[in-house]
Formats: sequence, C-alpha cells, structure tokens
Amino acid sequence: MSKRVVIISSSLRKNSNSESLATAFAQGAKAAGHDVEQITLRDKVLGFCVGCFTCQKTFKCVIDDDANDIVGKMKQADVLVFATPVYYYGMCGQLKTLLDRANPLFPSDYRFRDVYLLATAAEDEESTVAGTRTGIQGWIDCFEKAQLKDTIFCGGVTEVGEIAGNAVLETALTAGKNI
Repeated sequence: MSKRVVIISSSLRKNSNSESLATAFAQGAKAAGHDVEQITLRDKVLGFCVGCFTCQKTFKCVIDDDANDIVGKMKQADVLVFATPVYYYGMCGQLKTLLDRANPLFPSDYRFRDVYLLATAAEDEESTVAGTRTGIQGWIDCFEKAQLKDTIFCGGVTEVGEIAGNAVLETALTAGKNI
C-alpha cells in the first residue's frame, strides 16, 4: 500500500549533509512506490509561536506564513521525516520553530503514525544526536498514535557535501524503501 511521505529538511545550507540524507530517504521511498514530498525550510518564512492556543479551536495558526501550509501537509502524511543538522547537541532552530507551530495538529485527526529523524553533525559520537532525539521524541509524545520509528545519524560531517559516499546514505535509502 502506497503511503504519503512528507520529508522536512531544516538546514538553511543548500545541499547540506542533512538534506543529502533526506534526499536518499526520499529516493528509497519513491523507489518503493510511495508518494513523497520533500520540503526545505531554507526559503520559508516561519514566525515563532505566540502561545495564544487559538489553533486548538480553529486547527490553524493565527500567524499567516509558510508554517500553515507545511503543517497542513504534515497532517495528511502517513509518514513524517525530519532532517536536521545537530547544533549544540539539539535540533536546529528552524525545525524547533516548525514543531512549535505544528500545535494545530494536536487536537486534529492527523494521519501520521511513523516519524523518522535524520541528523548530521560535525562530531561523530553516537551520543551527539541524543539531545536531538529527545527533542523529537518530546514532540512525538504529544501524539498518541505516532512513534519514532528510527533515527539515522551521520557524524563527522561538517562541510557541504562531506557526506558524499558515506555508508549512512545507503542506510537512509534502505529505510525509505522499507517504510
């Protein structure tokens, strides 16, 4: 059965290492026959959540920017994939801002069940991604029908394109094929 997969790449660097992981995952999911949409936050306008909670009644944020469209796509996805560089042992600010703005999903009839985290960092210890995983898991914990299906991490990559040829790209491709 074909699934709707929404992949959100949050790095602001064009052709970033985390975006390369997202692209590999997307290629695998497309090869498996899934409907895949890749969204980059690079050129999007995302304001900060103001905590008014209007979205809990209207299912839409009062701030009129790109977040509303992205959150609408997240709601219709069967699978969500978040790709982020690891900054100071956590997800990048753009992704955190989007997750805060995804608050309209909480009371809604969202479709997503499986969530994947794709992360890259300059440091290569497995513990480098722990804070990012905790942040994503905290968001997922608010959605009782969803689960963190997998985390794919590539450390030791700093410069744009440094991930090229890394075996983790194959891991991401295979994960996309196996959703």
